[in-house]
Amino acid sequence: MVRGRGTGEYMNNRKRYALAAVIATVAGFVYLTAPHRSVLSDFRDAPAEPAIDTLKDINPAGVIGDAATPAAPVSKGYAAEGGPSEWTPSKPVEWVSIPGGKFTMGTDSEAPGFEDAKPAHEVMIKNFDMARTLVTVEQYAECVHKGRCTEPGSGNHCNWGKQDKQHHPVNCVSWKQADKYAKFMAKQPGFEGARLPSESEWEYAARSAGRDHKYPWGNEEPTCDKVVLWRCGNEGTMPVCGKPAGNTLQGLCDMAGNVHWQWVQDMHRKSYKDAPVDGSAFEGWGSVRVLRGGAFASSAPGDLQTGIRFSLISSLRVGAVGFRLAR
Repeated sequence: MVRGRGTGEYMNNRKRYALAAVIATVAGFVYLTAPHRSVLSDFRDAPAEPAIDTLKDINPAGVIGDAATPAAPVSKGYAAEGGPSEWTPSKPVEWVSIPGGKFTMGTDSEAPGFEDAKPAHEVMIKNFDMARTLVTVEQYAECVHKGRCTEPGSGNHCNWGKQDKQHHPVNCVSWKQADKYAKFMAKQPGFEGARLPSESEWEYAARSAGRDHKYPWGNEEPTCDKVVLWRCGNEGTMPVCGKPAGNTLQGLCDMAGNVHWQWVQDMHRKSYKDAPVDGSAFEGWGSVRVLRGGAFASSAPGDLQTGIRFSLISSLRVGAVGFRLAR
């Protein structure tokens, strides 16, 4: 269901499977494969969501489908009740100004893992703001409390419903839930104009305003002091901005790792052919949206690079996915 990128050998082995939506539990990880890679593809290197013990555990934690109706929050301490025009969020967003400019997005390299990141093309980005952090559980909970957002999934690898995870990124949210949150918060003080970033804006910001950086922090290979990784002893997410050595030059946190991937506005397509060159999102027909940000659970450094792309059906929720805002 998640489209991932790995080594050429890995991808070749995955393509040998012909069953649609095959679920295999291997060493504590779940892999999902399907013949139609643009819609259902590998969920690679991510902890099973929710628990991996039995398949019956998958649906209750919200891996498939969106919550139908808003529900009560799981913790206290939110702003007082009132209509949208009367309400001031008690958990503000910290905006970081990203200066506009031109950069080269994508690659013409034949390196494995970047097959859908071609061709290389220049994109002009306007000045914009991006949230310094991923949306946290407590920030998202305020929208749930107002009855404007639905609850995320609440399985073993989901942060929702866990009192010690309020400052962690909210995960187990679908693109539809992320988009609804952004649209509601865009009308609130301090969040004015909030939206999901376009894919090109996300990559430009992850590369410290378009610099030739492999990773958000530069070109040095990932280490445990720069990024929240499963192999560094983290069996889940951490509070946002816990690895400042991995920040971009502008101060954006967790642009790689922590949650595995981050929703952006764009519809997914198999290449950058005819992609927008003005920084706007690609919109079109379909139900598959782009994910960016690198894989928290991956052991392959390439999966954390700023140019790596993934995708997921917009109504699905997995523990690997969160989001941040732009405006």
